[in-house]
Amino acid sequence: MIDFLEQNQLFIVLTLVLLIWFGILIYLRTIENKIVKLEQALKKQKGNN
Repeated sequence: MIDFLEQNQLFIVLTLVLLIWFGILIYLRTIENKIVKLEQALKKQKGNN
């Protein structure tokens, strides 16, 4: 196992960076969905008044 880690350091770093980017994208997508729901709720409130 240690040999694998020593010989493939670049591969491991690239994999970790890719996972971090996917996490950031998922987080941004979640925030975007929440903002869209808030915008829709505001539009409904303005329409009712």
